[in-house]
Amino acid sequence: MFQKLFKFIIGLIFCFMLVSPTADAQEYGTIQALATVVTSLSVIGSTNLQFGAVTPGINKSVDKSSVGTAGEWTITGVANAEVTLDMTLPDSLVTLDSLAFLRISFSSTDASYDDGTGGGQTAPAGVIDPSNFSTLRLGAGATLVVWIGGTVLPSISQTGGDYSSDVVLTVAYTGN
Repeated sequence: MFQKLFKFIIGLIFCFMLVSPTADAQEYGTIQALATVVTSLSVIGSTNLQFGAVTPGINKSVDKSSVGTAGEWTITGVANAEVTLDMTLPDSLVTLDSLAFLRISFSSTDASYDDGTGGGQTAPAGVIDPSNFSTLRLGAGATLVVWIGGTVLPSISQTGGDYSSDVVLTVAYTGN
């Protein structure tokens, strides 16, 4: 008898489970995922770092404020955006046939920049170390101009000819 009662109760519970109402009414909300992709950076090398005629055994420098001979890049992007600057500097200039090398050096004050708050190349907004990573902001006009000078160190027996090497400025947004 107990077994019959137990089976009956279990059957009843099972029936209630099958016929119990389900929760058909559901509410939901929707949002959108949004993003604004900022304008790409543009980095243009506008003036080469030009040492001109160099005499063997006599070092020759070009100052970052020397208009027309200091190296110059113009960076454009989003106004007031934070960017990082990283320069890849050569340790030598090389002849076209790669047989002769002319040492070049850069001091910690051989680069400067203007974000529109300074007075241009001869009175820039600030000085940066070209050998170290820098974080700056593009100006309100969405530009930043960077200049670089340096010194070549010819040996007394320096081979005559034309020498060159790349000076690379890499610029990236930081997201700030």
